[in-house]
Amino acid sequence: MTDTVKLTIDGVEIEVDKRLTLLQACELAGAEVPRFCFHDRLSIAGNCRMCLVQVEKAPKPVASCAQPVADGMVVHTRGDVAGGAQRGAMEFLLINHPLDCPICDQGGECDLQDQAMGYGLGISRFHEHKRSVQEKEFGPLIKTFMTRCIHCTRCIRFMDEVAGVPSLGATGRGEDMEITTYIENGINSELSGNVIDLCPVGALTSKPYAFVARPWELKKTDSVDVLDAVGSNIRVDARGREVLRVLPRLHEDINEEWLSDKSRFAVDGLMRRRLDTPYVRKAGKLEAVSWEEALRAAADKLNRTEGAKIAALAGDQADCEAMTALLALLDLKGSPHRDCRLDGMKVDPAVRASYLFNTTIAGIEEADACLIVGANPRKEAALVNARIRKRWLMGGFEVGVVGPQVDLTYPSTCLGAGPRTLQEIADGSHAFADVLKRAERPIIIVGTAALARDDGAAVLALVRQIAEASGAGRDDWNGVNVLHTAASRVGGLDLGFVPGEGGRDTAGILAGAQDGSIDVVYLLDADGPVVEHLADTFVIYQGHHGDRGAHVADIILPGAAYTEKDAIYVNMEGRPQQAARAVFPPGEAREDWKIIRALSGAMGAALPMDTLDDVRARMFEIAPHLGASDEIVAAAWQAFGVAGALDDTPFSAAVDNFYMTCPISRASPTMAQCTEAFVNTGGEATGTDG
Repeated sequence: MTDTVKLTIDGVEIEVDKRLTLLQACELAGAEVPRFCFHDRLSIAGNCRMCLVQVEKAPKPVASCAQPVADGMVVHTRGDVAGGAQRGAMEFLLINHPLDCPICDQGGECDLQDQAMGYGLGISRFHEHKRSVQEKEFGPLIKTFMTRCIHCTRCIRFMDEVAGVPSLGATGRGEDMEITTYIENGINSELSGNVIDLCPVGALTSKPYAFVARPWELKKTDSVDVLDAVGSNIRVDARGREVLRVLPRLHEDINEEWLSDKSRFAVDGLMRRRLDTPYVRKAGKLEAVSWEEALRAAADKLNRTEGAKIAALAGDQADCEAMTALLALLDLKGSPHRDCRLDGMKVDPAVRASYLFNTTIAGIEEADACLIVGANPRKEAALVNARIRKRWLMGGFEVGVVGPQVDLTYPSTCLGAGPRTLQEIADGSHAFADVLKRAERPIIIVGTAALARDDGAAVLALVRQIAEASGAGRDDWNGVNVLHTAASRVGGLDLGFVPGEGGRDTAGILAGAQDGSIDVVYLLDADGPVVEHLADTFVIYQGHHGDRGAHVADIILPGAAYTEKDAIYVNMEGRPQQAARAVFPPGEAREDWKIIRALSGAMGAALPMDTLDDVRARMFEIAPHLGASDEIVAAAWQAFGVAGALDDTPFSAAVDNFYMTCPISRASPTMAQCTEAFVNTGGEATGTDG
């Protein structure tokens, strides 16, 4: 039985997969068919009727989005029949549409506006009063104008199928139909902003961006998101020196065409609480100074301090170029004390397989069983969670969880709370061990919080033991995956921003700062809670926001945020990607590698890195695979983890508040509103609560 069929579309004979719809076949044949309700990643609705085409021998025009292809079909997408049907559908869609294009935020990016130009009549034969629909309250992110709604139901299907939070639905019928929440409340989903992109009219728009700018005013820059470790591809839209919005960019292997709400809406934090001038602490108070004075003060302190008493910590948004330059500066001073793991996670920097998401994000779709250990992927990596849900929807996929029991938007089995359950699975005495062994391609997803405990190395050893026993540790299938939350973590581990010979890790640096064995700590974008323990030592802080690191600093060197520099970041899969500068840093702030290069010059030992290419040449010497942009170099399966005593304390998740996890999101007014609406509710929220 053949898997293809032959049909003729607008005089062109084409052979296509028999599982396709007629609309998809028309696209492959190069025929343009208008549509509103159809979307490649959502189920078929057949609501708008805009995709009507003529099929010979059919009694009437056919909705091509819902029509399977058949052998021998002869299709016409143009002509009196198809064209008349499409114009008629457009005329009906515009009966109740308010036609307020000049004041609509969707203007310039509106599918209805664009298709009305091609298929509209230019006049309306209807003179009845247009209907009016009351606006809905969807929360602080989504602005509604439901009178514009054409009932395509894309938003409903996205929330049900992709986000897994069925908080939207339709009430009424015909002219009385309305899209609304079941209870008048916000949409509590980490992916809710995607309905704005999906809406083909101006019914759902971005509330923070409303009436801010028109699309033709904006400079558009392709870049990479760093507010989590997924590495979502984004487009940064800026006007002048301000980033106004961030939109998703298609990347099938990472984020498909979706984006998490934090990555999309936290950009208003980029202009708030910014460090735009150097500071030096004088008489217990930070005072603004010139770059020359700040660099001289930092250089004098570093030159007076022996290397054994200097340490450095790299934060969650540090770029690879800055870490490369700082490594060179530490080597210049002979300091082995450095770490990029602010949370103290116990992975083996010498074994890449111990800290990568080895299956890859797209590889989740090939798995047939999943064990989640000490993680809440819905909050720690919302798009990874959406990919797991996508795999669950395909069927034949069982998910077991050891750790916090939360609504992941797909069914999961509670196996236990802590390491003892993990030990039982490793020993084979737990029933879920059989599930993993029966699977051909099982995966294990372990959260950073599970590895940041005192027994983190033993937990990692158990994960490896489970993988080897279940066949998840093979040459052709590496099912061990570390779910990182920090965009800089994998890049730092690849570059070796970890303790050198005789060096101290994060815990050792903090202890040394308190007992006096460490005199100077250099913080590169390090704003984790651990930096608050450095109040008694001399701190040089290089970063872009007046956050935790700046509060304990004696010298502040203002750096650039991710939208303000050309930089390489490595996502949790080990995939290097380039972020591009969309705007210039504010005030006196500078790109991070340039600050470190200037500091070395002030110390009298200038690093041989005068250009970005020089820095990257050194980076590629340390880790050659970082030069392969957007490519993953698979890690060889090796032994990792250290067997040891286990703590009975239950696993916890790394992220409590999805909306505030970094200096940018903590400075964002929109994220503060989301925290108030969805986190600090004091009661039950609409939808599923995570």
